[in-house]
Amino acid sequence: MAEETRSLAPQIFEYSFGKGNPIYRETFPIFQREITIMKKILALAAVAALTAGVSAYAANPFSDVTADDWAYQAVSDLSAQGVVEGYPDGTFKGERNMTRYELAQIVARLMAKEDQLNAEQQATLDKLAGEYADELANLGVRVSNLEKKVGNISWSGDARMRYINKAETNAKDAWDGRLRLTVKGQVNDATYVQGRIATNMYFKDADKDDGNTTMDRLFVNHNFGDKTSVVLGRQDLTVFGGLEYDDAFDGAKLAYNDGKFDAYAAFGQMNAGTPAQKATDAAFGGLGYDFGVAKLNAAYFNFTGDKAKAAYGFDSIWGANLVVPVQNFNVFGEYWDSNADKNDSAYQAGIGYSTLDASKPGTFALNVAYNKVGANAYLGGVTYDASDFVGAIAADKDLKFWNVFGDVVLQKNVTLHGEYAWDIENTNAGYDDNAWTVSLNYAF
Repeated sequence: MAEETRSLAPQIFEYSFGKGNPIYRETFPIFQREITIMKKILALAAVAALTAGVSAYAANPFSDVTADDWAYQAVSDLSAQGVVEGYPDGTFKGERNMTRYELAQIVARLMAKEDQLNAEQQATLDKLAGEYADELANLGVRVSNLEKKVGNISWSGDARMRYINKAETNAKDAWDGRLRLTVKGQVNDATYVQGRIATNMYFKDADKDDGNTTMDRLFVNHNFGDKTSVVLGRQDLTVFGGLEYDDAFDGAKLAYNDGKFDAYAAFGQMNAGTPAQKATDAAFGGLGYDFGVAKLNAAYFNFTGDKAKAAYGFDSIWGANLVVPVQNFNVFGEYWDSNADKNDSAYQAGIGYSTLDASKPGTFALNVAYNKVGANAYLGGVTYDASDFVGAIAADKDLKFWNVFGDVVLQKNVTLHGEYAWDIENTNAGYDDNAWTVSLNYAF
């Protein structure tokens, strides 16, 4: 860092303003506090270095740090691990006060090594990460997934402003907003609890009750090693690309994933669709394998109880999904078939291109697909905002339509999302042949 960007020494402030000057009285304690924090960081990091197996006799790379200095061993060990860096002239300049940005750089490097820390060291590091959260966020790539931590609690969230041109002929277009806050509590090394608080507002519909805040997700996740997990509670369930279901699921799910092969089995209720559908128990499972040149997935759902077939039009359905990546392109398709007497199948086929990275403005994703959804081959929770017409498929018809959907990163963590569906065929009366939506999405 350039010399001029460093904070001034307390002596310069005393000389310039005098101890009785309000500027000095307000500023000098800040410097003292930063020095104290720096000593804590050095102590923490020195222990981390030693526990990581760095030699106690690590070579000192700085010409202005001698063996008689109190921080000699810590600085040497930290330098050997790449936690602290000196200046181009080979000096450490340890007598100078450090800026918050410089301290944040050290915290960031320690965060990359947090798996080597014990519980006490981790707690200290979490507090430091919270203290320097803004500076850490500005480091970009160096701390790519920063969460503001308070002890073992972490927060994240997202917000959306959305406009929907609906497919219904007589329906009003919608303009709404949504804010979601996710809180994660680490119980121990293997278990965490996660919940999500959501608020929706409807800016163009005075008839809808908005502003109510609810908890729409709450689950416990327990890991058995690094490949197997059990999740209990209201959790997210996205089946393949979301043509059939992308919403909440209430129940228990056992999952396995080794990076190539994955499988899951679950029991509970879908939290989307009609009230009758939500009240229907389901046992289901899925598996997938990544061949490198393609990813193949399969899933099966069985709905139990006497009212299952009346609620869905079927009581069992299976599906398969295939994704073939070619550089930045993806060719994708999925097929579903139920045990209904008619209109028992659904499929999607499409192609997409993506360089999307929420941290890199200008990156984008664009997809186009052709879809057919049978009235008796639909689970009730489609992922597409512009497909509000799916629930209005006539009982004796198939719904067919084209859609294009994509995203572009406008600024870091700010994404513009758009969807357009057209040539919509075979719906109930009172529906147009197109629908679209656009939204601004913010992640924090």
